[in-house]
Amino acid sequence: MMSDSDNTLAIANLAFEAWKMGLATGHWDAFLNLLTEDFSFSFPVGKYQGIHQGKESAKEFFEYVSKIYSEGLEVDLKRTLQADQTVIFEIESSGQMLGQAYHNQASVFFEVRGEKICYYREYLAVFYRINP
Repeated sequence: MMSDSDNTLAIANLAFEAWKMGLATGHWDAFLNLLTEDFSFSFPVGKYQGIHQGKESAKEFFEYVSKIYSEGLEVDLKRTLQADQTVIFEIESSGQMLGQAYHNQASVFFEVRGEKICYYREYLAVFYRINP
């Protein structure tokens, strides 16, 4: 039998892979299907700076992300940490942002409730101005 901690990590890893695939391809359904109905997220910059509620807001946000990184974004996982129901992924990402070379480091947090992700937040190492 899987412990609660192992289950949390397994769900977060599944969500991370779906999130990473969304960044690479612009296809977000697999990730969106792993979110609770009352999902919320926090982002540090740009049009979506602040805290947002609901799966529909998440869908709009990730569609916006796909427009910003229209050629996809490559993500390299550096480290995974867990504290209770929160799993933190330290990443390095690269690609094209609005036609310009992009490279960044970030920490992405997934909070797990039951079998789904209920909260997402991201902290960027370098802030890029996002104006579209």
